[in-house]
Amino acid sequence: MVPLPAAFLDRPIAHRALHGPGRPENSRAAIRAAMDAGYGIEIDLQLSKDGQAMVFHDYALTRLTGASGAIQQRSAADLAGLTLLGGDEGVPRFAEVLEIVGGAVPLLVELKDQDGRMGPNVGRLERAAAEAAQGYRGPLAFMSFNPHSAAEMARLCPDVPRGLTTCACTPEDHPTLGAGARAELREMPGIEEMGAGFISHDHHDLNSPQVARQKGRGLNVLCWTIRSPEEEAQARQVAENVTFEGYMA
Repeated sequence: MVPLPAAFLDRPIAHRALHGPGRPENSRAAIRAAMDAGYGIEIDLQLSKDGQAMVFHDYALTRLTGASGAIQQRSAADLAGLTLLGGDEGVPRFAEVLEIVGGAVPLLVELKDQDGRMGPNVGRLERAAAEAAQGYRGPLAFMSFNPHSAAEMARLCPDVPRGLTTCACTPEDHPTLGAGARAELREMPGIEEMGAGFISHDHHDLNSPQVARQKGRGLNVLCWTIRSPEEEAQARQVAENVTFEGYMA
């Protein structure tokens, strides 16, 4: 097990960075705002057409840029030329974000599932992320809903903490998966074999036996996504830290 550095537990983590008016989610502006406030930062990675790790949440471009199509249909240069809605900048590369953060605050990085089925067809995004992070000095951790992705990061970056992004795995959580696949994911498969040091779990489901089991094994428990002080107080009865948005934690 590779444990999380204490920095991931001693301050709240801004979900998709500290986004708000003029600071779109996962943008450089939101990242700098989180750093200025002293928060940790959570970001998402997707893959560009030319194999670059891009800091972006959705599979489709529409909600965040107004452009049509999938992010994987555009090169990194094309994505940089788009404008994130509500801001004045394009989609950043992971390497750029690492340079901006420079180890000043903890960076929690979620690799979005590229397999489409939370299955084993992974590798391109993971290799791009590992290449960008090579030589990075500062608190860094990787996670994914796809256990195969998290396991690949363990292989590529054995000294960097890794964990699973987890939830109750209801049909609403994973509408493209069948009941069997959801049941398997609910049990957090492969977490011990990959040497995971933490989970980041849906705060609505923190009292689940699966969370209790991992906490009992010594894994750190983070949670997502908290949107009020009241939710934070409730979540902290189980979770050691929160990923938050929409208020100042």
